[in-house]
Formats: sequence, structure tokens, C-alpha cells
Amino acid sequence: MSGEETRERMTQAGLNLIQQALSIFDSELRLAVSNRQYQIMFDLPEALTRPGASFEDTIRLLVERGEYGPQPDIEAAVKLRVEQARAFAPHYMERLRADGRWISVEGSPLSQGGWVTVYTDITEIKRQEALLRARSEELSGQVLAHAERLAQANRALAATNAALEEAKRELTEIEARTRQVTEMMPAHIAHLDRNFRYTFSNRQLSAIMPGSLSEIAGRHVVNALGQQTLTRIQPGLERALEGDASVIEITHAPSGRRIRIALTPDRGADGAVNGVYVLSTDVTHETQTRAALVQAGKRELAAQLTSGLAHDFANLLTIILGLQGRLGRMPALPDGAEELVRATLAAARRGGTLLDRIAAISGPRELRPQPVKLRPFLMDLAAMARPTLGDTVCLDICIEGLETPLMLDPGPLQDSLLNLILNARDAIGAHGGQVEIRAQPVRDTWVEIAVTDTGPGFSSVALERGLDPFFTTKGGEGSGLGLSMVYDQTKLAGGTVRLENRASGGACVTLRLPLRMAAHEAAPMLILLVEDSDEIRAAVREMLRNMGHAVIEASTAEEAIGLADLPDIGLILSDINLSGPMTGVALAQALLARQHPARLGLMTSLPPGDTLRAAAPCPVLTKPFSEAALAAFLADGGPL
Repeated sequence: MSGEETRERMTQAGLNLIQQALSIFDSELRLAVSNRQYQIMFDLPEALTRPGASFEDTIRLLVERGEYGPQPDIEAAVKLRVEQARAFAPHYMERLRADGRWISVEGSPLSQGGWVTVYTDITEIKRQEALLRARSEELSGQVLAHAERLAQANRALAATNAALEEAKRELTEIEARTRQVTEMMPAHIAHLDRNFRYTFSNRQLSAIMPGSLSEIAGRHVVNALGQQTLTRIQPGLERALEGDASVIEITHAPSGRRIRIALTPDRGADGAVNGVYVLSTDVTHETQTRAALVQAGKRELAAQLTSGLAHDFANLLTIILGLQGRLGRMPALPDGAEELVRATLAAARRGGTLLDRIAAISGPRELRPQPVKLRPFLMDLAAMARPTLGDTVCLDICIEGLETPLMLDPGPLQDSLLNLILNARDAIGAHGGQVEIRAQPVRDTWVEIAVTDTGPGFSSVALERGLDPFFTTKGGEGSGLGLSMVYDQTKLAGGTVRLENRASGGACVTLRLPLRMAAHEAAPMLILLVEDSDEIRAAVREMLRNMGHAVIEASTAEEAIGLADLPDIGLILSDINLSGPMTGVALAQALLARQHPARLGLMTSLPPGDTLRAAAPCPVLTKPFSEAALAAFLADGGPL
């Protein structure tokens, strides 16, 4: 016997022990539950005591027996009682049955629909009342009648109290369920009165806005959120108190999170606004994605027009990056050579960003996040920037945490930071000063990189318009595109840019980029490398071997197909443009048609909008690329 069957039998046995008759009919006037006393009291046949029995059939049987006294029209009497039952109104009555016995009938509606009725035999109580009337000659009839009415009223009051207790229990359960639901939601739900004090709140505020209080019922909003956040949302709160619902988005300054807040007026029965309902949700990731999509929708034409030039330039940069990487790994380099190699590599990577600038005029620039160790990255930047600063400007690097590799697009970031360093140098002027780059995490959401200087700081107009295209404070010497470019590239990555002046003097430009940790490196494997340029093939081969992979090579797609059947090949990496009739795209499609077990990847200097590149059936690595970018492609490129 199942647990549910056991509980049903135990419940039925308990109901049968009650001396009163009980019935529960559902909203369709079908019997749901009854006990044995119900059948005995009304002498009902078995069919009318089973679940599903019709209330109308039961009433018809009782009317025909004379349960309700003589009835001139049986069907009218049945219809009247069925209509009264459908109203589901609580009631208490006492009536004399055809067999001379008295019963009390107490009915209460159920919140789920239907009602429960309890029938009590009060014949003995009625006999005692009659005996008392007959033997109490000294009591006036008025007092006795009053006592009878009081007894009946007390019984009715007891029934009403029972109904009220049941309603109270149901309301308590509803409140508990409502509170549980609000606590489970990933949002802050609250109610404010007209004085901006919380009358209700779930415990999600500190999760949505880190640093805020959790238990805030009874507190003023300024104590829970802080004056800065209140200032941002107060106009919306005031509009809600005037009857206007609104949805606003703010940046929660302490945590850097983007918060969407819905404010709904709380209208009373008279239409007056008694407060504000508040629903706050964290939309940081949504905002980052939206910003990246908006920026990605602005570019394509220039990349297509210059694809031929970009192709050759990218191949040259790939060779330079590979050769300089090999040079940097050579032992016993002369003094100063290591720094020169580092600067050359940084300059070559900047050359790659020039290709992106050409494509950035209108075509979509492709984000190329790869594992970046921030400390060596900033040290390389400093090595490249210091020769341009002169002897009077000192460049300092300060990094707090952030020792593990992060997923960043290093080219645009390096370009942005170099632009900010040169702007800071120009602001400092000939008298000299200090430029500092400080990097730190902001909770688990952002990596924050601030470039500060000891110059005169931003003017009020520059603070307001500094990120606008073509705005410059350098007169004819400035293009007005530097900070605009920084803003554009940062927004494309889903980040933000903030301009401000330091209290101690000087300007500060803060970049916030999404904080994403890098994946692990790909395990060593056998790779078939397909590239028709001997120089590029040698450079890529050296990168792959340096990562621990074994490499076999082919210069055409036809040659690669002949080598593809060698055992244990884990990856086939091919250039898209190859000598001969087959392209790298055709090679990948042919291998997929054969269901070749190796993973596939393509590399090219063609822009993202190119038709041939768009036909690639597998992930594509954009040239020029560094060893770190290639490693990221192998590890994080999905099913290559």
C-alpha cells in the first residue's frame, strides 16, 4: 500500500469516529468527502456517499422523503436548494426533521471552491429547552425565549468563529507562500511608504547591490542604499508617488553593477497613492552584451575595401611576431636586447590594431579575447611608451591582484592605454610630472584600469564632452578622436569609460572591462598545419612546437588531404587562401563530409565580413596573431 493510500484511509477512519455528520462538496457540486455519520443520519444509499455523487440527486432524495417538510413542487424545492449551494455563502440553521429530531446545519465555503458542512443532532438540547419551559412557571416566557435565542446565537457565533479561524489560517499560509516566493526570486522586491521608509522587503538587496543592508524593514531608504544611490532614484520615486509608474537604470557606484529598477505606485481603494512598490534586478551582463552588440553593428565597408592590403600586411605581421617570439626565447641575449624584442613585439601587435582601425570605419570589428597576463602586458606597454615620454615624465605601473590570466582583447586595450598615456604626457607639459596606470578587480564583475596624471585635470567642458568624436582641447594640433576611440573600443568589449578629476589634482580616466578568467591551455596533440607561405608556416610551426604540440606540414589542400589519414591527428589548422584549386574552406568542408575525426580550424587575414570567410564551417583565427592568441584559439575555440 502506498503512503498516499495509507494517509487517505487514516483520514477516513478519523472522520468516521466523529459523532457529527460531515460532507464536503466541490465547486461542481460533487461529493468529495463524507463520513459514516453522514450516511447514517440521512439514511443515504451507498451510491450517494461515494466521491463524485451529485448534490442535486442527494437533495432530491431528501425532499421526496419529506426531510424539509411538505413541498408543493418537488423540482422547485430542489432547484432552490441547489442555487443556494452554488452561492457558497457561510450559514448556520436549525431545523426539525420529518422523523421529529432536530439538527443544526453549519456550512462554510472553501478557498478552493465548494464548501464543508457539519450536521449535529441537537434533539436532546431542544428537549431540555422544552422541559425547562414546561417546568419553569415562575420564569416569564420572555426570559425563556431570550435564553433560547441566546443559545442559538451562541451556536451560530461559534460557527462564525470557526469560519474566521479557517480564513485566518489560509491567509497565514498565503502570506508565508508569498514571502517564500519573493525570497527565491533573483531580484529585490520591496514597498516604500510616502516617507521613503521600507514597510516590506525580501532579503535580496545586498545580493543585487553589494554593500547595502539586508534587513531594512522600517529603515529609511537613505540608510539602506546610501545617499548617492538615493539621489539617482529619487526622481523616479517622486514620480511614482504622483501616480506615474516608471523603469529606470542606474549604475550602482559601490559595486559597478548596472541595476534596472521598476517603480509602481501603490494605490489604495480610494485611488490615493500610499507608497511605491520597488522591483530591482541586476542587468550588468545584459548591459555589457547590449553595448557590445551596438558597437559591433557599426562597421563593415572599409574592411571589405581594404581586404587585399590587409591580407598582405597581416601575413607580414604574423611572420614578424613569430620571428621576434623566437628571438625573445633565445638564451644569453645582449644587454637591452630583451627590452627591444618586447617593444618590437608590442609595435607589431599595434600594427594588427591598425588593420582593425581600417575595418572599424563601418564594418563589424571582431572581438578577439585571449588569455592575457596583465602584469607582463602592462610592462610591455610601459617599455613601448617610455621612449615617447621623455626624461621629465615618470610612468608607474601598479597592479593589485589579477595575477591569473584574463580573457581580454589585447590589441585595442594596448592602443587605448597608449593613447591615454600620450594624452597625459601632453597635459603634464614641459615642466614634467607623473603618469600612473593602476589595475585592480572590482568584486567579481569588472577589471578596472585607471590612468592618472599630475597635470591640470579636465576642464568642466572636457568632463562633459571629452568622449565626443572630434572634441579637442589642443586646437589645430588635435584630431579629437583619441578619447572617442578609447570609448568606442571599450564599449565594444562591453565595458565603460569614466572621466574625472582627482582631489589631489590631475586627471583620471578609468576603464572598466568585464572580468573573465581564462580557460586552461589545450593538451599537447599532433597538428596538421596547412599554409602555402613558407615564412608564415615556419612561424606558426614554431609557435605550436613551443606550446608542446607535434606538427606535420602541407602547403596545399590536396597535399593535406593525402596526409589527413595519418593516425592520431588531433587538429587540422589551415589558412583559408591556399595555392591551387582548393581553398582552406573547401578543405574543411571535404573533411567534414568524410566525417574526419580531427578537429578543424582555419586562419586568415580576411576581414570578418568577407564572403569566403563567412562560408567557413569551423572557427577562424584572425591574422596576425601572437602565440598567446593561438593558444587561446586552441583551448577556447570550442569544437574546432
